[in-house]
This record gives sequence, C-alpha cells and structure tokens, in this order.
Amino acid sequence: MLETLPAHLTRAALGFLLGALLGLVARRGRFCTLGAVEDAVYARDTRRARAWMLAAGLAILGTHLLEAYAGLDLARSIYAGPRLEWGALVVGGTMFGFGMALVGTCGFGALLRLGGGDLRALLVLLVLGLSAYMAVSGLTGLARVALAGPLSVELGAAGAQRLGALLGLDRGGTAALGIAVAAGLGFAALVGPGLRKSRRLLYGAVAIGCLIAAGWWTNGVAGHDEFEARAVGSFSFARPVGDTLLYAMLASGMKVDFGVGSVLGVVLGAFAAARGGGEFHWEAPDDAREVKRHVLGAFLMGTGGVTALGCTIGQGLSGLSTLSVGSLLALASILVGARAGLYYLVDRHA
Repeated sequence: MLETLPAHLTRAALGFLLGALLGLVARRGRFCTLGAVEDAVYARDTRRARAWMLAAGLAILGTHLLEAYAGLDLARSIYAGPRLEWGALVVGGTMFGFGMALVGTCGFGALLRLGGGDLRALLVLLVLGLSAYMAVSGLTGLARVALAGPLSVELGAAGAQRLGALLGLDRGGTAALGIAVAAGLGFAALVGPGLRKSRRLLYGAVAIGCLIAAGWWTNGVAGHDEFEARAVGSFSFARPVGDTLLYAMLASGMKVDFGVGSVLGVVLGAFAAARGGGEFHWEAPDDAREVKRHVLGAFLMGTGGVTALGCTIGQGLSGLSTLSVGSLLALASILVGARAGLYYLVDRHA
C-alpha cells in the first residue's frame, strides 16, 4: 500500500510507526540522555550511559550497512555538508544541554513524559517548538546566522564532515570504519555485568539503535524520491516539534513528513507504555518557580537545538551514526552544557 502513496506520506506513515515503537521502548527502557549523565555523576551508576553507547554503536552499524548495501546516500544529510559550522555547534549544543538540565529532560524525553500524562511536558514542547521556529526564520534566527557564518570552516566536497572522508577512505573503507567503531562501542558498553544484567535497559538500547537505522532507511531508501531536493535524515526532536505545531495550525497548507509523523508516534508509543505499565497519571507544575525553569529550559533547547542542527537524538544518535565530526562536537557540547546545568541546579547548593 505504501508504494501507492506520495513519498512524503510514505515517510510520514513510516515515521509514525517507527516513532510509536521508539516511544514505547524508550519509556519502558528508561532511555534518557540526561538521566544517564545524572546516574554517572551522582550515583556512579554507568548502566544507562552504557545503554546509550550500545544504542549509538548499533545505530552506527546499521547506518553504515545501509550506505554500503542499500543505496543510502549519507552525503545528502545535514550532518555531512561541506561546511563545518563549529561555532554554532558549540554554542547551540551548550545551550541545549543547559536547557535540558533545567527542564530535567530533552525534547524527546518531554514527548515521553507527555505520553505519561505530564502537563509540564506539554508546556515545554509548546515553548520548544515556538523557539525552534524563531531560530529557523525568526528573531533569534538572525543571531544564529550571524554566529554560524564567521565561525565556520569549509571542508570541501559534500560528505566531508564524516570521519571516513577526513581519513581519505573510500566507500568500503568507510563501511569498515563504521563497523569497527560500532564494535568498539558495543564492547565498551557490554564489558562487565552491569548492563547485561539490566535486561530492560539492554533490550531498549538494542531496539533504539535499530530504530535510528530504520529512520535512515525510511528517509533515504523507502521514502526517497529522486526528484525531491531534500536532505535525508533520521529521528530528531527539535525543529520537528515546531513542524508538528505548525502542521496542527496549517495542515491544508503544508505537507506532513517524517518529522511530524515521528513526533506524534513517540507520544502514542509512550502513552501505550505508560498505560500498559500502570504509570499513566496527570501531573501539573508545582509552582511558578518550576514553570519559569521549564519555560527557560525549553527556550534554550529549541533555540540551541536548531543552532546545533539537532538534539540528543538528532545529533547524539542520528548524526553520530554517520560518524560526522560535527555531530561529535555538538554531542560533546550538549554534555558539557548538561553538566553545567546540573552544577547550577545541584552542586552549587550542596
């Protein structure tokens, strides 16, 4: 049936289905980037960090196999462009990470919380989506463009940001590099009994890594239209949240695509997981102070996510799966921002 649909509807339908699976397994598997940082820093528990590493390794493996054997053209992704906007990646990533700490989760985590009945997450997503579009083409977009232009490096041809291209590897060598990096991450994640004994974390990480690769397959293979001039990608939850809000208001004037489908799917999948696990209940902010913190954090995440070309999922897993040095820089900046935010909230009052 999908063969008869326009390409954008194929991507939207598959995005919804894959997003529902992603929301289901992430909520059941307690998959959370900020939670992994908090556990490692304050509880000396690295199981969730190891789960994140395993998911990243499997995403890298699946994405490089798709490139090698299924015709996926990663040179057409935003993570592999010829210009490395390092200033925007560092500033945007740090903003996103700090905002994530203020909120207590990222945009993806807010979707998971909304599926569980958390009305604070609804507020976060509204502000995040609005601020994301402000950074795309609004007032803060002027600052973003001014920042990205001078603080960038031209690397040459399309795809030049990828580690394989920087090392001068051909397609086969790039695939081998991806497999080697994936194997290293998998070994680092599974060494020792911690993650192997946490079946929920383990299975969730495996599923999420595979779903990131499935997102690439959806956009770059199954939903590819050679007549469309569009970048290929996988899951991301900064600008797509804004796209979803815009589509809710202008459905007759814009095309639904993978991003909107995946956002709606994640909420549905998280709702199914919450209901099935007896975890669904309505929650609201405790006081004005909490509202202020959530609004500020959401604004930083929306602005920073667009500036850094992605979030903890968009750059952290989808971008990293291409072995883009830009994604590595953005992810490192997100983690630095998150640690700074946790220090601001927790350590300075200790």
